[in-house]
Amino acid sequence: MTNPSHHIGFISTRFAGTDGVSLETQKWATVLERMGHQCFYFAGECDRSRDQSHVVPEAFYRHPEIDALNKVAYSGSWTVTREARASHPEMIELHKDFFSIYVRPPQMTKRVNELKEYLKEELYKFARRFALEILVIENAVTIPLNLPLGLALTEFIAETGYPTIAHHHDFHWERQRFQVNCVNDYLAAAFPPTLPSIRHVVINSIQAQQIATRYGVSSRVIPNVMDFDSPPPPPDAYTLNVRSDFGIEPGEYFFLQPTRVIQRKGIEHAIELMRRLEMPAKLIISHASGDEGSDYEQRVREYAYLLDVTVRFESDQVQDERGTTKDGRKIYTLGDVYPHADFVTYPSSIEGFGNAFLEAVYYRRLILVNNYSIYEVDIKPKGFRTVWFDGFINQSTLEAVRNALKHPELAQEWAEENYQLAKRYFSFTMLEMRLGSVLADCLGYLA
Repeated sequence: MTNPSHHIGFISTRFAGTDGVSLETQKWATVLERMGHQCFYFAGECDRSRDQSHVVPEAFYRHPEIDALNKVAYSGSWTVTREARASHPEMIELHKDFFSIYVRPPQMTKRVNELKEYLKEELYKFARRFALEILVIENAVTIPLNLPLGLALTEFIAETGYPTIAHHHDFHWERQRFQVNCVNDYLAAAFPPTLPSIRHVVINSIQAQQIATRYGVSSRVIPNVMDFDSPPPPPDAYTLNVRSDFGIEPGEYFFLQPTRVIQRKGIEHAIELMRRLEMPAKLIISHASGDEGSDYEQRVREYAYLLDVTVRFESDQVQDERGTTKDGRKIYTLGDVYPHADFVTYPSSIEGFGNAFLEAVYYRRLILVNNYSIYEVDIKPKGFRTVWFDGFINQSTLEAVRNALKHPELAQEWAEENYQLAKRYFSFTMLEMRLGSVLADCLGYLA
């Protein structure tokens, strides 16, 4: 007996590029389609097929109107407070020191509600257009970067009772920038919502504990995955010049930092490592700063200059697809680059799970890892062999890296052990089993 096929609607602020949410959504969709289901997409930016997508620009978290709302919502500024109070001239003479400073301008409330109603109408259109049966919300009711969308989704589900999987990646309490705000009522209502038809999925066990403690709801842990059942193909002729194109000289070691240039990635640790190793090496950073500004990138450049370490920022030559830059240089995919790296640096202080960790394991590269909380709780206990440090680089870290570089046979042995562990715990096969269980719970029968 074959299981029925269902129309599944993925909803987020963006399905495009190489951010973690977009990548994991693609993996879920691949597995669900393998199970016989059809997938459709609602977002503010979307690189999926037009025939499967419903694009509403206001759903994007960097849409100008949403950006403006966020600046007010999370400013923690006395300027915003004064503007909010000035909007109520009739209250000025009543003001006392005990009135809260965490107030928002009434025009913001009005605009949030207007956008919420508009986005809710678009959600109804999306559901009717593709005859949806199940919703999968990707982080849009988790991290509050689009308040109107989160509120619209909450009301839409409350009004329709749609079977919904809320796939959570980054909660607001995990990010300092959201701690001071004037929208706690919105956060309590919709980030996340606690409605009977919603099944919550988190990507690590610490989040499962937190959502239970804070909201009294149960959740399933489905970690990030890769297709470890299908090993990567060997490097082809196109990639023969990766090292030389990135300026890696003969006899130099190639250290790869496969992340965006943002503060929580802790790239200073990788630069310090390069300085103290006293071995010929270069650090290659594959991604740009992204949506979080360029201040930290400037900090990284200055730090590398102070320590006299060669760091190359190669985001122009590392893209989603192969091609050629405007000045005629080859463009490589990250999968093209990994096999040529001697070591992968992953010194993040905070991660929801760790896509770059799984990628390094998939391409059988050795990894330097900062002992961030999710690694310590959900990854390291499974037996992965890495060079790890706890907040700072010490002599034992340096000795472990030198030993691994000087003994490639040991590195190969570790890499193979890591691959087999990941195949057991973080493969598409594991994801298919867990998604089948969640869908069965949503629908009341095997999906």
